[in-house]
Amino acid sequence: MKVEIQPDVRDMAIRLGADVPYALKAVAGQLADDPDMGRPSGLPGILTVTVDGEMFDDCPDLSVGYLREPDRVEIRFLRAATASDPSNLPAVDGSAEPSTDIHESERSAGPGAAAVTVREVADAWQRIITWLRSNAPDSYAALRTGADSAAVAALEASLGIPIPVELRTLWMLTAGDDGADGRGCLPGNMALMNLDAVAARHRLKTAAQAHQGTLNADRPAEEQITRWTATRIPVVSLGPADSTAGLYLDAATGYLGSWSRYNEPQGGELDTLVTYLEETADMLEAPALATRDKPGLIDGTLVWLSGIDPAQESRWQPVAG
Repeated sequence: MKVEIQPDVRDMAIRLGADVPYALKAVAGQLADDPDMGRPSGLPGILTVTVDGEMFDDCPDLSVGYLREPDRVEIRFLRAATASDPSNLPAVDGSAEPSTDIHESERSAGPGAAAVTVREVADAWQRIITWLRSNAPDSYAALRTGADSAAVAALEASLGIPIPVELRTLWMLTAGDDGADGRGCLPGNMALMNLDAVAARHRLKTAAQAHQGTLNADRPAEEQITRWTATRIPVVSLGPADSTAGLYLDAATGYLGSWSRYNEPQGGELDTLVTYLEETADMLEAPALATRDKPGLIDGTLVWLSGIDPAQESRWQPVAG
């Protein structure tokens, strides 16, 4: 069985410890012999195995996620495992029953459709970070490692709504963007919010709508105002340290929308998270065809034209292509 390791996984292995690349290579060898050794991860089509870090000198316990296909295995995820992570199971222990904790939204969409969504998000994000690693290393270094499934489950409990599979997939790939020189890597220099910021913003917006609901009680139906619904999950902020506005994903519709502290009316096209990430990757790879924004560089940082500081405009270099 052919085993492929994504470049960002190799890069993450180097970051996690001197012996992690060797441990990853050992896992790849095991998967070549037994591609079904993993356990369900909670994401359709993704299996996980873990590595006992004590077997190596400089290696934490690891959680390795991979896609199993008929003729190959593709290792997509690597992070330090935690004791609370449900995927933290012995890599070759086949005595326990596989997990059957499948998310309700995945049941309703069907496992096939959910698995396609997982692959689409993973592929689009892979294109983005591959470009960042090669062209904007400072922006690449600002991305956080993926969240474990326990952290995502805790956030889901805090929000009180199911997190769509596409968003859980993205958060398991990266749990936020700390920004390079104050800029996020998404169009407009917006930043993927970390999980704590997501929970905090959702609480604020939900509380504000509850207050609005109190005011609505004294108004006729045609004058009542709804600025926020609980199914909206904040995902992107205006910048790594700017939470005045951003994008949310509506878990009920699957579409992104705009949120703002000042509740401006929403405009623009409706995107899904998949199309948003795919278009971002397209603009990076083929900037000459980009319509919504134009990528450029200031030293090792990705800077989108729409968000450039006029004082630094002379340093900005458009991306060729």
